[in-house]
Amino acid sequence: MKSFALIFLVVIYGVGGLGQKLKPKKRSSSEEINFRTKTKDVCTMSMSGDGEVKLRIDCKSRGMSYWCEFTGKPAVCRAFRNNPKVYWNQIAAELRKLPHACESAQVLKTTMCQKAPAEALMKQVAAGMEPEDLENQDKVQKTSSSLRGAGRNSIKKIGKPPVHIKPTQHGQGSENETEAMKLAREHCWESLHGFCSYIIGFFRG
Repeated sequence: MKSFALIFLVVIYGVGGLGQKLKPKKRSSSEEINFRTKTKDVCTMSMSGDGEVKLRIDCKSRGMSYWCEFTGKPAVCRAFRNNPKVYWNQIAAELRKLPHACESAQVLKTTMCQKAPAEALMKQVAAGMEPEDLENQDKVQKTSSSLRGAGRNSIKKIGKPPVHIKPTQHGQGSENETEAMKLAREHCWESLHGFCSYIIGFFRG
């Protein structure tokens, strides 16, 4: 009786251990991998989902940012089920070789799942640029153009030469007229001052 009970416990333990081995390894839905592309774009790769997995890639490059999304069922591949971490590291390694993480990759492949069905492949379903970056670019262009316009206006104002009024050349004539009028007052009657000053001025040249 004791031997039967011992055999029964061994069988239950063995079945329990086999059940644990058959359970697929669970992957963390919040897993992220950081990498850089061939042109030094700084990117983050994040995965979510269990059956159909969603992969999102966000990158920043020279004052702009872009993103893309992939979907697929990598769990169809047995190698993925055994070690999903190695699978995603291989995806990141392939992306590092590309100049642009989204434009250059429509389908993501790994060496460990080369013989897996087509549904296991991660295929690109969406891509784009962040609208905030485009708005900032427009603001920078508008600001630079307004500054250039203000600079031109200030140059025009500063560079405009002052207007000089040409002096009238009547200094010597005025002196002759004053002298002639003085002599006319001294030597002519008051009613003839104008006539005398004209005659005196004429003879004095």
